[in-house]
Amino acid sequence: MPQVIGVTKAITNLNQAHQTFQLQPTTNPTFFPEWLEPLPELSLGEIETCDRLRTRYRYYLAVGAITESTVNLIIIAPILELLGLYDPPYLIKGEKYIKIEIEDKDQILEGLIDILVMQDRLWLILLETKRYGFSVMQALPQTLAYMMSNPTTENPAYGLITTGEDYLFVKLNPQQREYDLSDKFTLSTRRENQLHRVIQILKRFVE
Repeated sequence: MPQVIGVTKAITNLNQAHQTFQLQPTTNPTFFPEWLEPLPELSLGEIETCDRLRTRYRYYLAVGAITESTVNLIIIAPILELLGLYDPPYLIKGEKYIKIEIEDKDQILEGLIDILVMQDRLWLILLETKRYGFSVMQALPQTLAYMMSNPTTENPAYGLITTGEDYLFVKLNPQQREYDLSDKFTLSTRRENQLHRVIQILKRFVE
């Protein structure tokens, strides 16, 4: 009988994710053009919402009230609403249970995805939120594992890892076993609100 083990215990670093799923970062510079220019324009209302969310995040940060659940409430939920991802044809799955069979190791990995946005069987966005103080890169190995559970392997999967302050996009091609990352975007910049860019990239994914 296969051994059942949690994703967070089985995949604790990037090398383990690479070895378990035969994954590798791509060397193709054109693999992940979706996060680059030209991106969809933001409306004035969308810009104002982004600015309000950054101000809100900084307020909660200043009083020491940032937790994973707080980030989901004050940042992630408003972003999903802004993009219309709660409504048809999209479907939100909160704490979606996933199971991945690793045949060559006779293992079954299981875990919970924080937030999953689906359109039919195409997984559009995976949001893996980590409590403040963590690096988004620390969540990459487990995020790749979750994305490999995508049953629609003919389409690439897109992921977003965020702490609320920092944002990192991932593109994975399950068939080619390759992935690539965007630059990291952050709300800690003094002038430019990089949440504008995050929303533009998300809009491109759901166009």
